[in-house]
Amino acid sequence: MTNQSEFTLWAHSCAHIGTDKFYGRESLADAIRQSEGLRGPRFPYFPWDIAINCGDYSGSQGLPKDQEGEELIQQFEVLKNHYREQIYDVCGNHDRSGKNEQRNGWWRKWVDPTGENTEFSRVDSSKRPFPINGTWERYSFRVGNILFLMMSDVNDTSDIEGRDTLGGNPAGVVRSETFEWWKNQIEANPDCLVVSVHHYVLKDTTVASGEFEGMFRDCDGNLHSGYHGCKNHEADRGASYLYYLDDQPDAQAFERYLDNHPSATDLWIAGHTHTHPEDRMGGKSHIETKWGVHFINCAALTQHHGTQHNCPMSRVLTFTDGSDKVRVRCYLHSESDSSIFSHGGNQFQASPGWYPNAERLLQLKRPFEKA
Repeated sequence: MTNQSEFTLWAHSCAHIGTDKFYGRESLADAIRQSEGLRGPRFPYFPWDIAINCGDYSGSQGLPKDQEGEELIQQFEVLKNHYREQIYDVCGNHDRSGKNEQRNGWWRKWVDPTGENTEFSRVDSSKRPFPINGTWERYSFRVGNILFLMMSDVNDTSDIEGRDTLGGNPAGVVRSETFEWWKNQIEANPDCLVVSVHHYVLKDTTVASGEFEGMFRDCDGNLHSGYHGCKNHEADRGASYLYYLDDQPDAQAFERYLDNHPSATDLWIAGHTHTHPEDRMGGKSHIETKWGVHFINCAALTQHHGTQHNCPMSRVLTFTDGSDKVRVRCYLHSESDSSIFSHGGNQFQASPGWYPNAERLLQLKRPFEKA
């Protein structure tokens, strides 16, 4: 149980459960067990009131399948001190469905934030500790004076290839209706602390979120897979950030709005780019402040999906009643007593549990009010 004067948010992303399960690792279930103190003294437990997952439960490079959905439900079942409805979710690029399927059908069936497919997802929306308002694609909920704006990634409307041939289809997408909803929610709630949640950060905010920073170039200038898969497609340019609005590439609608309305949202929490907590690709860390907004990359729970410098980790945010600061801690979920990761010629050594070097105390525009 958390301190009564505090609200603790566990932010995680990119479990890619099918990929890790192939290697014998339960990426989501293990993280849950660690958080609840069920993996022994090597893993200090941490209490949390709710969790947000920023997408990519699926590890499929093609279309996500029901078998992986069933595995997801089994991993949720390890919850002992919490219940499924305490976890709030948005869709990631690997969770998207194909062009000839129901829009985001797999995610709606198995993750199902609104409880429209309880038979499969086992989500009972009436059990949400903080009721949601909206649809699977965009919804909000409140915790005291914090307004959470949850936005899912979708297929861009012009991409006739969809997820079928583009694999993870790495560039982020929202529809213009979602952007307008986000603006309207912010402008209708000027007295709230606003936390925006999407699978992607915005352009040039956190680690490797610049143009083509999801890839690497060889000495001849050719692009290759890096943090994200190289698809020889327009999407490669924006593989690490929210790139499309409908079918408009590099739209930067959110960026322009924030440039004209600084601090419109206090926090932007996302995932997508997997690495270790000391990575500074593009001169940017996992937590950066721009336009008066604190951007947090909380990825990733996976150890085996993607690049060799993956370090399983998540973030824990603690808000204190009456305080205008939020404490952000980094938790390392690696099972190894000491894991060494290499990136950019530098080595990073990680042990399980808290990683103090990554802790931050961030300024909010007003105090948190729990009640």
